Amino acid sequence: MAHAIRTYGDPVLKSAAAAVADIDGKLVRLVDEMFDTLHESRLGIALAAPQIGVQKQIFVWDLDDEPMVIINPEIVESSGEWVYDEGCLSIPGLYVEMVRPNEVLLRGLDLDGNTVEIEADELLGRLFQHELDHLHGVLMFDRMLPEQRKAALAEYRRIQEHAASEPPRRRRLRLS
Repeated sequence: MAHAIRTYGDPVLKSAAAAVADIDGKLVRLVDEMFDTLHESRLGIALAAPQIGVQKQIFVWDLDDEPMVIINPEIVESSGEWVYDEGCLSIPGLYVEMVRPNEVLLRGLDLDGNTVEIEADELLGRLFQHELDHLHGVLMFDRMLPEQRKAALAEYRRIQEHAASEPPRRRRLRLS
């Protein structure tokens, strides 16, 4: 069962998620529902639980038809710098050039409760950082300088005004 994806302005996106205490059947069902929601979006590669209104520290991703999940994640190391056009299912249609560390080491739990560590760079590393931000109530807009944020919010408002009359499409905003 897919859920509606919460979008910018929904207060759940600005709240920190709670750590997962028990990995049980209910959590496994939630993960399945998160994958259903992600795949139905057809635009996203990852989804954090708060994006469907669930305040738990969990996110899923699917790159190259390899669905993965991590529970109670944290980035324990990061290095380098990489600039990339970042988008978000909760801010549909807007893609903004953003700078983040290029390499990260992510630690968390799998669905069996085992500790996992994943070294990632470029797109996967960015995905981890972006989804972890969602778990802390941080959106892309919060990572921008004031002038960048103002321009991005104006572009997002324009996108929303046209959303009812146009099919979804990728809109890129270069912020320098």
